[in-house]
Amino acid sequence: MSAAPDGPRDARVPRELAALAERYRLDPDAVTRLARLIDSVASDPHAPTTIRDPRRAVDAHLADSLVALELVPVRTASRIADLGAGAGFPGLPLAIALPDAEVALIESNGRKCAFLGRAVEAARITNAYPVHARAEEWPDGIGRCDLVTVRALAAPAVVAEYAAPLLRIGGVLVAWRGRREPEAEDAGVRAAAELGLRVDQPVRVRPYAGAEHRFLHPMTKLAETPERFPRRPGMALKRPLGERASDRARR
Repeated sequence: MSAAPDGPRDARVPRELAALAERYRLDPDAVTRLARLIDSVASDPHAPTTIRDPRRAVDAHLADSLVALELVPVRTASRIADLGAGAGFPGLPLAIALPDAEVALIESNGRKCAFLGRAVEAARITNAYPVHARAEEWPDGIGRCDLVTVRALAAPAVVAEYAAPLLRIGGVLVAWRGRREPEAEDAGVRAAAELGLRVDQPVRVRPYAGAEHRFLHPMTKLAETPERFPRRPGMALKRPLGERASDRARR
């Protein structure tokens, strides 16, 4: 696919991108790349998202991704892994906003991974690259990541298990979630303790006007993850950590 044009066609979108640039102190080159990215999502028929309209994409994809820059561990990360990268959010906007960081886009679906490659090329992003693998089968990432990002992938206990082996000591997992779910969060706390992670206070964010029930859930790696992790692919979902005996009995 040929490179996307320098900006989306909707005249309102550049104003909204300029507002994002001001909010997060992005340079003009970053704004150009963000515009190319959403244009590539709009124009690629195989983009794995139902949100293709550029104006909606500014909010639902770009603003929702970039809001993580409000967290210090995100702004200062050098090596980032975006798990279940899908259409590239939040990984690609963060790569654009953090040009000195290396961003691995981990995606097990071949078609989605191919799209990620096209999006990286179209937006001319030089510090991000797709990895066609499951998180449990990416040995090059073990213990190397300052930051792992997860958006709309799985329950807290499951994403904690995916992320923990990839993080260095002091590294942080940030999971994007909607409404608070106390039972799932409690299971995440129990799983985190088993994985060497500390669950930090969820941060309520407002990425764009009208956004409700948006939270970033950080977990910090304090100790080495036990050698039995990562488990075999699929086990984190099939037999999630942090379940109580009563939960298992109901399954």
